[in-house]
Formats: sequence, C-alpha cells, structure tokens
Amino acid sequence: MIKGITRCATAAMLLTMLSVVNAEPALANSANVDPLPSWNEGRTKSTIFDFVQETTTEGSKNFVQPQDRIATFDQDGTLWVEHPLYTQYLYILSKTNGIVQHNPSLAEHEPFKTILSGDMKKISELSNADIFRIAIMAQDGMSVEDYSADVVKWLETARDPRWNRPYTDLIYQPMLELMEYLRENGYKTYIVTGGGQDFVRTYSDRVYGIPPEQIAGTSFSTQFKYDKDGKAFLALQPSLFFNDDFGGKAEGIGLFIGKRPHFSAGNSTGDREMLEYTTSGDGARLGMLVFHDDAQREYAYGPAQGLPASNVGTFSQSLYDEATTKNWSIISMKNDWKTIFKFEQ
Repeated sequence: MIKGITRCATAAMLLTMLSVVNAEPALANSANVDPLPSWNEGRTKSTIFDFVQETTTEGSKNFVQPQDRIATFDQDGTLWVEHPLYTQYLYILSKTNGIVQHNPSLAEHEPFKTILSGDMKKISELSNADIFRIAIMAQDGMSVEDYSADVVKWLETARDPRWNRPYTDLIYQPMLELMEYLRENGYKTYIVTGGGQDFVRTYSDRVYGIPPEQIAGTSFSTQFKYDKDGKAFLALQPSLFFNDDFGGKAEGIGLFIGKRPHFSAGNSTGDREMLEYTTSGDGARLGMLVFHDDAQREYAYGPAQGLPASNVGTFSQSLYDEATTKNWSIISMKNDWKTIFKFEQ
C-alpha cells in the first residue's frame, strides 16, 4: 500500500516537473511576443509601452482603474487612408448622378457641375456645406437601416484607384495593433470622428474590432416614424444633429462616452481639441498624432515641416509645435512604421 502511494506520488511529481519544463518555453515565448510588430523600435514605440505599463500596473502612482481606461481614436487619416478624399465623401459623391438624373437642371449648378467634371483637385476643394447638401438630398427620409444597407453595398464594390482595393483594406496595420494592445490591457477603445456616425458603424466591428455603440461621430437628426405597415423606424432628416469635429470632438466625448480619455490619437487640426482635452486630465495621459510623411508608401502632406498643404487632413505647423511643446507623440509614418497595410506583409 505504501509502495503504491509512493509510486503515485512519484508519478505525480514527474508529471508536475514535466509540465513546468514544458511551460517555461511557452511563458518565455509569450513574454517575447511583440504586440506591435509593425512598429519600428524607437521613442514612439517605447512611449506606448511605458504609458501602458504605467497606467495598468497596480501600485504605480499613475495606475488607472479598469473602468476608467478609455482610449479614443480619430478615423480618417488616423486609422485609414483619407487621400485624395475622405471615403465617406466618395460615397456621398457617388449619389450625384442619381440626383442629377432626377433633376437634370442641377448639372449646371454648383457643386454638381464640379463633381460631374471629375476633376479630383477641384472636388477636394468643395466645402463641407457642399458635401452636406448632396448627402441631405441623397438620404433625406431614408430609414437608418436602409442607409446602412446602402453603405454596405457601396463598400462591397467601391475600389480605391491607387491600390485597386476595397477602402476597408486601407486600414493602418500599426494602428490596429495599437488598439488591440490597449484592449488587451483593459482599455476600451472608441472612435471619435468628424465622419458620419452611421457610416462608420456599418463596418467598425468587422474592421477595427470596435462595436457600433463605441462610435461617436457627426450625425444627422432622425425622426421617429411608422411605415405603411405600422412598423416603427427612425428616418434621417435634412438637418445636422451633431458636428463631431474640432471642439465638437471633446464635446462628443462628454456626450457619448461620459469620461475623459487617458489616451487619444488623431492626425489633423480637427483633432487638436480632443488631444487637449485628453491630456489636460490628471495622471498619465498620452496624446498621439499620425504624421503623413511617406509619399512613397502612402501620402505626404502637412503643411507642417514644409510638406505640401492639404485641405484634407490638414496638419498645420502650429499643431506640430503644440504637440512638441506638450509632449504629444508625433508618429512618423516613414520612420515609425515598418509596414502600413496588412496586405503588404
């Protein structure tokens, strides 16, 4: 009986030793896995690691409770390509032919005349008011569900002319890794965008891993209605409900999220106030700006640091100077990212 117990104990001990030996490489490999493999080693990458360690390590003076770990990201130019024109604007412009066919006289009036010319430079100089006018004419009275279905249908067939790929392929792989790394460390990620809230919600979960309820964006008013069968729905209205850009981004965070973020990332003057709001809070805060300085792999525009000026995703020298003064991290596409898109890997 004693020998039996001894054999069992010995066997158990051997199994335990084997499991420990086998586990060590797994633990070592896990510890050596780089959560940001598309980022080059350097100050920017180290800043991210330091921030996450500081805010998620219990006992740290800058420890942030899990329920307060909020990270906000702009979308256009921060998470995906915004040149030569915002993707949502391209969707809206795709409605122009239908509108003009319904009312041919519009072809001789602006902004329809410019859009029908196909001159992308002139089209990129159209005002937001011009784009909103077309959007209103195209979607007025549509149910939110019908609008979403139409966006999904367009995204399935539309292709970026430079890469000949769906627009949802033009997502920055380094930013996907950053969002996932933050989530793995207890952060809740939100998109706070000047783009359309309903537009982004159609693909945000599939593309970014961010559910629709964590999208705060520019939105049109809706009206509660019944269809001919008595079914209730929300109809889009020809008026703007909320403009989630510039100061509106900080206001949108307060309205839709209700907590000041500890992390924010943007890429243009439209994100300035969001980063100011984020980094004005107590404790460790991190603001980051994507700087488009890689004309070969993506685009280069500013006008900060002497790069070409742009009406789309303007990154002014004053924003660059403010970021430097306030220790916001400026992400250089050219120097900080090994790869830009997943399809390059």
